[in-house]
Formats: sequence, C-alpha cells, structure tokens
Amino acid sequence: MLELKAEPLTADAFAPFGDVIDARTSASFPINAGRTQRHHDLAKVETLGENAHTLINIFVSQPITLPLELTFLERHPQGSQAFMPLHQERFIVVVAPPGEHINPADVRAFVTDGRQGVNYRAGTWHAIQSVLEREGEFLVVDRGGDGNNCDEFPLAITVTLT
Repeated sequence: MLELKAEPLTADAFAPFGDVIDARTSASFPINAGRTQRHHDLAKVETLGENAHTLINIFVSQPITLPLELTFLERHPQGSQAFMPLHQERFIVVVAPPGEHINPADVRAFVTDGRQGVNYRAGTWHAIQSVLEREGEFLVVDRGGDGNNCDEFPLAITVTLT
C-alpha cells in the first residue's frame, strides 16, 4: 500500500504533470472597455488523434472521507483534462508521470486551496475527482472524439493531509 501525504499545490511542484490554473498568480490584461480583467492562456488544452475536439463540461462530485483510499489511477493518452472548481471547493490531486507503468516512488499528492484548478497533461496518471468537505462543481475541459482515451492502472494508495 502506497501512503502519501498531500502537499500544498504549487505551480513548480505540479509542473511535471500539467498546469495549475490560478488567476491570483497569472498575468492579465483589461478587456471589454476596462470592465473585465482577462487571465489569458492559463493551460495548454491538448486534443490528439483523429476527429478530436475540445469538450467543456460541468462535473458534480460528492465529497470523499479521509484517509482517501484509492485502488487505481487513470490517464487520458489522447488529451489533457482540466478541472476548475466553481465554488472554491478544495480537492485532492494524486498524479504520476506519463508512461506505460507507474513507479510508486513517482506518485505525488497535492491539496488545492479551493481557488486553484489543475490541467493534467495528456497521458498523466491521476486519481478520480476527490473533493473535500462538500459537494463540488467543476468546469472540466477535455478531449472528445474517436479512440480510447481512458486507461486504468491498479495501485493501492492511501492519502492523508499534512
């Protein structure tokens, strides 16, 4: 059983797996006659393969209990997948680098502060949505189109908070 303590999510720590989406730390500029501040190009959306297209979804997730017990990680080899909380929901992020197998020594766990989102790069192994405290609504941007875009890798993991 792999035991992880979720660390605070930072752009530097998460960089090997994708992007942290956080308007508080991004460059921005005014639009709409100065009434709107645009935080531009916060994550790279990847849609690979034939007939691929970008999907914009809303996921509603039920809260987990701690410690978080996981039995697998999943990956999307043909596209990125971004999760942005709509109501400042904190959630746990468990990730491992892309590859055919997962080395337990490379698995990391993070906890968001409720205003951060994540964008998993294509092929990055990650846990299913694991929202803390209350039901969560998330804007999710990912890939639609032909071909299998979800693989699972069995791995027993227990996650706690620091």
